[in-house]
Amino acid sequence: MQSLNQYKVELSPTTTYYIPNFITHDEEQEILKKVYEVPKPKWTYLKNRRLQDYGGIPHRNGMIVDKIPSWLDVYLDRVSKLNVFNGQRANHVLINEYLPGQGIMPHLDGSLFYPTITTITCGSHGILEFLDDYYGSRIPICSLLLERYSLVILQGEMYGKYLHCINEVEEDVITEEVVNLKKCGEIFSVGQKLKRETRVSLTIRNVPKLAKLDLMNIIMNKTNK
Repeated sequence: MQSLNQYKVELSPTTTYYIPNFITHDEEQEILKKVYEVPKPKWTYLKNRRLQDYGGIPHRNGMIVDKIPSWLDVYLDRVSKLNVFNGQRANHVLINEYLPGQGIMPHLDGSLFYPTITTITCGSHGILEFLDDYYGSRIPICSLLLERYSLVILQGEMYGKYLHCINEVEEDVITEEVVNLKKCGEIFSVGQKLKRETRVSLTIRNVPKLAKLDLMNIIMNKTNK
């Protein structure tokens, strides 16, 4: 089992791991090929991005399990072997596409997931911003630079307390708030500008509570309608 200690971001306020080159260039290209060859109805279109959802829809009563495409298994297994889900295997994948200028509003992932986020970045870099929602005032905490091919892991307060977001800009500027520069696979400097291209992210998680379906009941209900 790969040790995470060497990838811990010491300047992060709570537990963050950052692994550059978690996937290879060829793997990235295969991921992008698979993402873009799905039929159009598989995409969910939102105002500021589009996404694909695999594994089921998390719900407080339990997630009804849906099949995850087999090409994702290698990445679910690779992440799960890091033992970030308390010995359980990842069972949910959210694929987001961000065009230059697109982002996502500040949010928490919520209590339906095991309290760990793992995200693989493809196609372009991204910068993840963290905010503390302090009595209605959102105070910047830190930022993470997410390189192509990288994996980021968020736990503790980085998962459950601090909001995370991606700003809607076409160009990012490296600031002193970026706490993982020393862990990156390339050399970056404060003040450096990075032009965005299309980024595809694979957020791989574990949903602990699964719904138990009474298949015979479902069949009988459909028959009687």
